[in-house]
Amino acid sequence: MTSLQLQLCDIQGRLFELSSKKGYDSISFIKAFMLSDVAKGLDSKFNRFQWAGEEYLLAEVTDCAEISKNGAVFDKEVLYWTGYIYRFWHFFTGEDSKEIYKQASAETMSRNWLMFHALTAEIAIDNLIEIYRQKHFLL
Repeated sequence: MTSLQLQLCDIQGRLFELSSKKGYDSISFIKAFMLSDVAKGLDSKFNRFQWAGEEYLLAEVTDCAEISKNGAVFDKEVLYWTGYIYRFWHFFTGEDSKEIYKQASAETMSRNWLMFHALTAEIAIDNLIEIYRQKHFLL
């Protein structure tokens, strides 16, 4: 993992954490982000979003999607870890954000945070992939 890739993981983690400070429903925010053009841009080899900070990225996502402020807001530690792991997952496997979200929804990430947050990112991702495979009978 390059230092730029690790920096992008950190920025995405801080973006998810910022969503809690702004009061956005975590499930709707995470889904909106992972399916957004912003996430798609971060998935590409080079995109202007890769040079933006979390405030700018949040504005881009919320300008393009209706995100509720009436739902549950996850703890900031859960949100940071979720954002970080999603971006790390992209660099680790090459999968895009939509495919990653299909395998590990916001609910899955929140439910497994306590067990997986102390593991290395690679092991946590392998475990999340295995949960998806077992749930969908993929061997």
